[in-house]
This record gives sequence, C-alpha cells and structure tokens, in this order.
Amino acid sequence: MPTVLMPIPNSDFDPTETAVPWQILRARGHEVVFATPNGLPGKADARMLTGKGLFILAPVLRANADARRAYGEMELSREFKHPISYEDMTARTFDAILLPGGHAPGMREYLESPRVQAKVIEMAERNKPIGAICHGVLVAARSRTATGASLLFGKRTTALTKRQELLAWRLTRAWLGDYYRTYPSTTVEDEVRQANPKDFDRGPWPITRDSPGNLAAGFTVRDGSYLSARWPGDAHRFGTEFADLL
Repeated sequence: MPTVLMPIPNSDFDPTETAVPWQILRARGHEVVFATPNGLPGKADARMLTGKGLFILAPVLRANADARRAYGEMELSREFKHPISYEDMTARTFDAILLPGGHAPGMREYLESPRVQAKVIEMAERNKPIGAICHGVLVAARSRTATGASLLFGKRTTALTKRQELLAWRLTRAWLGDYYRTYPSTTVEDEVRQANPKDFDRGPWPITRDSPGNLAAGFTVRDGSYLSARWPGDAHRFGTEFADLL
C-alpha cells in the first residue's frame, strides 16, 4: 500500500487537519510517516485541543469531539511517536505527501522549511499526489520549481480564506492578539494568490464542519494530482478524497 509523508513542526500544528486525514489513511491501509525538524514527536496546538482562552468561542473554534478522539489515537500510534527528521526525509522516497495546517507561532519552522519545500517539488516532478489544507497550502505556494515559479502557478487551489482568517482574528484579538495571524503583514489567501494560481476558489461560506457521515459540508479543490482544502471543517472530505487519489 502507498506510503504517505506528513511533515509537521515541532509544535502548534492543527490537530484536526493532521489527525483526521491520518485516521482515514490508516483505515484504508496506507502507511503514514511523520517528519519533524528534529525527529522528535511533535505537539499539536494545545489551545485547539482544550479550547483554553477561547471562552464562549471554544465550541466553534477548537477541534470538535470527533477530531479530538482521532488526535488521541494518533498521539499513541507508533508512527507518531517515532517520526523521522526533515533531514532524513530528503533521502527517502514516498508515494504521496500531505501538508497539514495550523496558525500558531510554532508553525513557522515548518511553513518556511527549505527541506520541506524541496520535498514537495520532488513529489510534483514525479507527479505524485500532493495534499494541502489551510496553512499547508502556503508550503505548496512557497515551493519553487527550477524556473523559480511557484508550484501553484497555473493551478486551481483553495486555502484558508481571507474572510475566515480575519474573522477569527477580529473575534479574539482583544485577548489573544495575533494568535490567529501567523503572518500579521498578510493573509494566507493573499500570499497564495501572489503565487499566480489559475484560480483561487473560496468555496461556499462554511456554516458547519464536515463529518464522516456528511462529507458534503466540506470543500476541496482538485487539480490533477494536487488537492487542497481550507480549514479543519473540510478535513474529513479532504482526507477521504486524498485517500481516493492514492
């Protein structure tokens, strides 16, 4: 069965966007190999698991019960406890790569990693499936081909939308500051658009999160072997369609 590479940072990745696709892929019999900067187990954004500091917004913004259960299973798995390092990742071959998101400060070491971006380009050159959700789309946008163009140049894509990012930030900035702005100078959507994709599709306004029994509530965009999604509420559909790509 295919082996899927899933690079994550040492801390602050989104638990839903990581654990839900992992759970779906494992249920299909696929092997997932996690990679972190130092080869040690990563830690998800604790606020997205506990809801601490989100107050009345916790039921809407934090990982839901389904995602928290998936994360609990993933955290105990052999593959999550024994990741490879980014350095070791470059020397191995994989059948696909999945790029999860997250917005807290610890995400930057992953979003800005030249090794991760080089691996994405390697996978694209071999026409292997690439999946990116939320901030993970930034990794794809920052991955440059031999001509210097973004991997997303001329492709259809989605990502965390500007409306979603700014709404979460405005609702919480009084006490959380720029917690929801990984890069205060720009939004995810604005940077992805600068990569000159053929089409950036925001999709319908997300009213609710998807689930195993309601994939239609999620939203994805596929262009060939590249699949993208916007936020944790798309994770079940994203994971299922990515598994189908394999």
